[in-house]
Amino acid sequence: MSLEFGEKHFSSAQPESAARRIVTFKVGDRTFGIDVGMVREIKGWQATTPLPHAAPHVRGVLNLRGVILAVYDLRTAIGLGVTDATATHVIVVVDVEDKTAGLLVDSVSDIVDVPVSAVRPVPDMERDEHGLIEGLVLLDSDIVALLDLAAVVRDGGGDVALKTARAA
Repeated sequence: MSLEFGEKHFSSAQPESAARRIVTFKVGDRTFGIDVGMVREIKGWQATTPLPHAAPHVRGVLNLRGVILAVYDLRTAIGLGVTDATATHVIVVVDVEDKTAGLLVDSVSDIVDVPVSAVRPVPDMERDEHGLIEGLVLLDSDIVALLDLAAVVRDGGGDVALKTARAA
């Protein structure tokens, strides 16, 4: 199972009337989202090769048509434990800064357009320790946490994981 996405990228300098197109996905009962322009494809679960000395939520690496990419277990990154991956899980392949990486999630839900003005800041209470959330959006009765993918990769030892993968 693989779904390809286009190369359209959205800028944070959009006017207030503009909309962000967001891919939503589930990890447990929580809903997360990322800009569709960052998504390269969505593929079915594929076993990864673990890397020594990687951060706990770096699941490992895999070969995606000749590209070695690090796969991050989002469940572990947000503190819910390690994903017991099955055939129903998916890997969301994303472009983050100058890297390609994979996010292991339970399922992909939808692609929605959200007005930029609907994105709310994360409350100033005790923020998540890694700053993985860049904003919140209310969709129907569901709160969607917009991920800061650069923080997921950076805090996951992404540079170490990718350098180790390139050396392998």
